[in-house]
Amino acid sequence: MRRLLTPVVTEPAPGTDASDAEITAFLWSMIREDFLTEAGWNAERRVMTPTSHPTMGGRRCPVPNCESPVRGKKLCSTCYTRHRKSQMSMEEFVQVPRISRHLHMGTENCRVSGCQRPWINSGGEPVCRAHRWQMIKHGGPLEDFLADPTVKGLPGLGDCAVLACNRQAVNETGTRLCHPHGKRLPALRREPAFDEKNWLATAPSGSFGVEISFRGLPDLVVAQLLFGLQHRCHRGARTEAGNFRALIDRTIRPSGARRLEDVPDPVANEDALVLLNRTRVYAIRAVKTPEGEYAKDEWDLVAFGHRGTLVFTVIHQPWLRETAKRWARDYLSKVRSKSTASHAQQHLHGAAHLSDALRAREDRGMDKSALARADIENYLNRMSFLDANGRFSTNTRIAYIRMARNVLKQGRAMGLTRPGGPMAGLPDDFVISRLDVPKLPEPSEEGQDLPPEVLRQLCAHLDAFEAMTCYEMRLSVELLMDTGRRPEEICRLELGCLTRDSQGKPVLLYNNWKEQRIGRQLPIHEPTAKLIIAQQERVRERFPDRPPSQLVLLPSQNLNLRGDRSIDSNHLSGMHREWVESLPDFVLDDGTVFDKEKIFPYAYRHSFAQRHADAGVPIDVLAELMDHDSFETTRGYYRIKEVRLREAVERVTQMQFDRHGTRIWGAVTSVLDAERTRRAVGAVVVPFGTCSEPSNVAAGGGACPLRFRCVGCDHFSTDASYLPDLRTYLDDLLRQREKLRSMAEAEDWARAEAMPSDSEITRLRRLIQRVTEDIDTLTDAERAEIQQAAQAVRQMRQTFLGMPRIRQPLPDLRPERPACPHPTPPSRR
Repeated sequence: MRRLLTPVVTEPAPGTDASDAEITAFLWSMIREDFLTEAGWNAERRVMTPTSHPTMGGRRCPVPNCESPVRGKKLCSTCYTRHRKSQMSMEEFVQVPRISRHLHMGTENCRVSGCQRPWINSGGEPVCRAHRWQMIKHGGPLEDFLADPTVKGLPGLGDCAVLACNRQAVNETGTRLCHPHGKRLPALRREPAFDEKNWLATAPSGSFGVEISFRGLPDLVVAQLLFGLQHRCHRGARTEAGNFRALIDRTIRPSGARRLEDVPDPVANEDALVLLNRTRVYAIRAVKTPEGEYAKDEWDLVAFGHRGTLVFTVIHQPWLRETAKRWARDYLSKVRSKSTASHAQQHLHGAAHLSDALRAREDRGMDKSALARADIENYLNRMSFLDANGRFSTNTRIAYIRMARNVLKQGRAMGLTRPGGPMAGLPDDFVISRLDVPKLPEPSEEGQDLPPEVLRQLCAHLDAFEAMTCYEMRLSVELLMDTGRRPEEICRLELGCLTRDSQGKPVLLYNNWKEQRIGRQLPIHEPTAKLIIAQQERVRERFPDRPPSQLVLLPSQNLNLRGDRSIDSNHLSGMHREWVESLPDFVLDDGTVFDKEKIFPYAYRHSFAQRHADAGVPIDVLAELMDHDSFETTRGYYRIKEVRLREAVERVTQMQFDRHGTRIWGAVTSVLDAERTRRAVGAVVVPFGTCSEPSNVAAGGGACPLRFRCVGCDHFSTDASYLPDLRTYLDDLLRQREKLRSMAEAEDWARAEAMPSDSEITRLRRLIQRVTEDIDTLTDAERAEIQQAAQAVRQMRQTFLGMPRIRQPLPDLRPERPACPHPTPPSRR
């Protein structure tokens, strides 16, 4: 889970409309002391020197007398260029002191004992300007001059008159300036429009290296910059000290703004613009409150604990806009998902289309008391018109109508129709009923699961995906295929996401962010567990100094110095799309080309559900594996298509037998529609087959006069799909007979009543034998078709009487990964 960016404070955020002093105090309470210490903050001088900071500082250049930082090389940029031209070895070059007449040099005190004035490194001796003239008159070497008892130290001249500068003044007369600013001022004074007072207030600091001066800035701007910088550093973003100093000296300080919100965007420097925007957004969002956002027509959802924005300007009527705001505030308090903003904005789009329809009225929908059912009908007709003319799809039309209905329905449920509410006076017939929402079209026959041959081709090209992105991206795709979790759940796995159950089988620990169910458990295969274990070791090697509890399993390669930032699911989807498009066509076994648009990360979840369903996993177990509350939700992830089911029924019906094992349909090659209908309404499912006895059919299968002794009744029939059930039932009868024979404590009449009939066992054996022999007469291709059709019919059968719970086999997608049994899912906690 994402760690807190700032310490927990007891005072609430003051809001963006608070005074400068209140915002400043609040931001300072959010700035951590350890960050200030690590960044080298000097509160008295208002100067930051992040020499050793991991994202702002850098190593010092090893060349003597060089104060510049090193970034990614062994030398600073200047010394690196000098070394390339010097034709010297690195060992020789770092022994030669750097001689520089740079105006920035001169921050050390004069070498004269007790002198508080700075010396200027301009090729002369390390003494201040006054002592330099004395030394010239003295005429001796530096050592003799410093040893002369008549040479006395001088008091300092104070700070440079430039507000941003943190150096001492060097001149005793006129405007007291440091050496760099003193050299600059005479040339500026010759300019006609030069304003010396403004220059002293806005001139650059003249700092160098990693030093950043905040002097001369308003207190609120300093607090905003430090808080934004802290947030950037926590996210792992690198911030060049020179870029941040340039942003202050060239953009913020000349603007004279009292807040970062008032600083104009830099025009020529894109890096400075990005840095300003990021820092400004972090500082502004820190003081936002839900109450402050509620009064606006565009909400920043950070104030509500979400990402993104909500725009209400698309709704024109004030009463409907206020209703939408009340609905959104209620919705945001209940839902915690990465797509919360997207879902909420879609509801607003649905309400916006309703608003557009109301604008066609003479009063433009402003008088809500004049609205009626006719306006709802006009809205529904308008949506149908837009759908018919290609403005949006049928599914989008249905979704917008349903979402507009949700807003109005929830508004009434929240009591917004009471006096004083935004919906007060709204007529009762101005509602979108359940019947007004059109039914969704029948899903396509293909569904959203991926065929096994497509999955095998994807697995064969995983190396190409890793080459495009990184190993973490590749591993995320493998985990999506193996576990069927949502992309966000896989991307945000913690490092300790693997555990073992009481039998030693691997279990994946994940968080269901969509439904806010934390600490969910999913049994996984041993090969998948090995992938996770190897990745855990890789992460520990990459971040050896971080506690394992603060690391994630799939750390991002960018902005992630602490290892607590996961790869982004949206970025994964984008890179996955590029990878799929770069691959050759996906050819199925029948020679058709599979549409690449149907291959996306969420399709692996549908494929996971379909694999389990095809393996015979009951729907209650599959719902547990999918972490669904409703069986209806689970059914939406897999289905036997109507065409496929019809073909399967026809094949299985051709292999239908009566109780004697005689084929009923003989040489019939196709089932007539009338016979299919009779099969559906004239028979009822019973254990191991179907029953056509009228009274039992009328009772729905609960009034069998023979107490389900089906193999002795002429109304019973079975087919090849029931063959595993018949064999299981026969085994149960044999076991029960042997157990009863060994029970000496039971009386004879009780044992006789409970004893399975030998006739029933004989009939059952004969039936199984006849069905098996008839199937064996088929060719291999016909037998394979019958087996596939029987599996399809078994999957769609409503009753699982006598069906064993078949665990999912590992799909044969990765031959190099051996299969292993799938443990039974744990019960819902």
